[in-house]
Amino acid sequence: MALIPARGGSKSVPRKNVLPLLGKPLIAYTIEHALACPRITRVVVSTDDPEIAEVSRAFGAEVPFTRPAEYATDDATDFDVFRHAALWCKEQGYEPELLVHLRATTPVRRVERITRAVELMLAHPEADSLRSVGLADQTPYKMWRIQDGLLTPVVTIPGLLEAHSMPRQSLPAAYWQNGYVDVVRPRTVLQLHSMCGTSILPFVVEPDGPDLDYPDQIPAIEDAIRRGPRPLDEDGPMRHPS
Repeated sequence: MALIPARGGSKSVPRKNVLPLLGKPLIAYTIEHALACPRITRVVVSTDDPEIAEVSRAFGAEVPFTRPAEYATDDATDFDVFRHAALWCKEQGYEPELLVHLRATTPVRRVERITRAVELMLAHPEADSLRSVGLADQTPYKMWRIQDGLLTPVVTIPGLLEAHSMPRQSLPAAYWQNGYVDVVRPRTVLQLHSMCGTSILPFVVEPDGPDLDYPDQIPAIEDAIRRGPRPLDEDGPMRHPS
């Protein structure tokens, strides 16, 4: 089951989930991705907003419940949203094998990549979840915190003194979660009380365009929609983080 979270109270881009991009509401692109994926049998939008619900239904998604207001605040987490949806499914006597997390803010995806992520999870029943990641632009081994007025490394490498001073090429590759597509088992949410668990499969994919977080990204996002997603053979590690 695809679950598309879409609350009505976006602050950085007001009403962004129904914002028209090239003549179509933002959320419609993600609904279409989910509907086109042969491995997805239900497409559900979790929203607290009547307009988003109406638009979602018009483009073919189910909106079988209203998300409670306490799970639609600025501080609400993905776990809150997914636990609410998973409990609703359980109450209805329906337990999907997988919950596919598709964010409405990502209007450019290749359906084949969603399919591949689902199939990877199906091939690894021991995995609690799958997260899409790409190589980080900056290595965390050269990042610092300030504590009590002094610098301290954010992360260290056991057995390696002063990793922050090593050439970046000699440091381990680091990956940044990019939200392209994530997959989680209902048991991970309901029994482990987690969005990822401890056994997390990596799904390495470079995004096809920026997510919509700020108004000044709209022109670049519309350009990405016009271009369409990257070829499948461009997936995977492409560069070492600098």
